[in-house]
Amino acid sequence: MNKKDDTSEAIRRRAERMQQTRNQPTYSPLSGLGVFGVIGWSIAIPTVAGAFLGAWLNRVAPQSFSWPIALILGGVVVGAMVAWSWIDKTRDK
Repeated sequence: MNKKDDTSEAIRRRAERMQQTRNQPTYSPLSGLGVFGVIGWSIAIPTVAGAFLGAWLNRVAPQSFSWPIALILGGVVVGAMVAWSWIDKTRDK
C-alpha cells in the first residue's frame, strides 16, 4: 500500500470510531454531577426569585396572606416543572 491509501484508511477508521461514539455515548460521574447541578439551579432560581418578589409585594401591596410564602411555593412548582421537562428531554428514548 502506498502512503495515500494508509492515510485514507486511518481517516476511515477514525470516522467510524467517532460515529460509534456518537451513537453510543458513555456517561461519566462528572456528567451526572452536571445534571444534578442543572436540576438544582432550575429549582433554586425560581424559588429565590419568588421570595424576593414576595418580599417586595408585602411592602407594596400587603394582603391577609404572606406573599413570600405563596411565591416561594409557586417558584418551587415552576422550578420542578422546568426540571422535569429538562429531565424528560435528556432522557434516553
